[in-house]
Amino acid sequence: MPTPSVTSKALGILAAFTAQQPRLTLSEIGRRAGLPLTTAHRLVGELADWGALERDEAGRYRIGLRLWEVASLAPRGLGLRERALPFLEDLYEVTHENVQLAVRDGHEAVYVERITGRHAVNILSRVGGRLPLHATGVGQVLLAHAPPEFQDEVLAQPLKSFTKDTVTDPRRLRTILAEVRRTGIAVCDRLVDPESLSVAAPIFDPDGDEGVIAALSVVVRSEGADRLGLAPAVRAAARGISRTR
Repeated sequence: MPTPSVTSKALGILAAFTAQQPRLTLSEIGRRAGLPLTTAHRLVGELADWGALERDEAGRYRIGLRLWEVASLAPRGLGLRERALPFLEDLYEVTHENVQLAVRDGHEAVYVERITGRHAVNILSRVGGRLPLHATGVGQVLLAHAPPEFQDEVLAQPLKSFTKDTVTDPRRLRTILAEVRRTGIAVCDRLVDPESLSVAAPIFDPDGDEGVIAALSVVVRSEGADRLGLAPAVRAAARGISRTR
């Protein structure tokens, strides 16, 4: 087995941080990254000097602002977000609910923007966070418009269940994905959270070269949700983004 490079060790340190544990001690970083304490100390110091990590008053480390600055330059995040934000804001003004924008990365949907209100239902997603494609509105849209061989690859893997309503049967999911392609809308009711319902639509490459490049959704409280009333507004916002260069 080859010896890990310095780069892989540094990436392992950054990967040690999660949404659940955004602050870690040096020993926790070393343990999570699988590094000796002396190596972790040296690399963490270098990452902190550059600004990728910051140290708080308690001596724990967290992701630094410099790393966020670099990450914000990712073209699928920055350019798409700038094009989409006016439409997201309009959709939020219409609904006053959670409005989300996501792209596909591997077998997951990565959320690149979110607008929420004080009275909107609580949701698991966050900007920069990931959720499986099969269990979310944006994820089902992205999966439905992915190449067939990619769909086969995703559906052949064990599919995580979040609630009793999460669909994990590959045959049923294929039927759902076909309906998403036919209607242009995905409606996911209590698949990730027992209180929320998501209505999502695809965003297409304005030049027509890449097909579906992202997905947009509104997430509302499941009980009493007007899914038919939400669909036209979600479709209109997604089409507006698709036409914007």
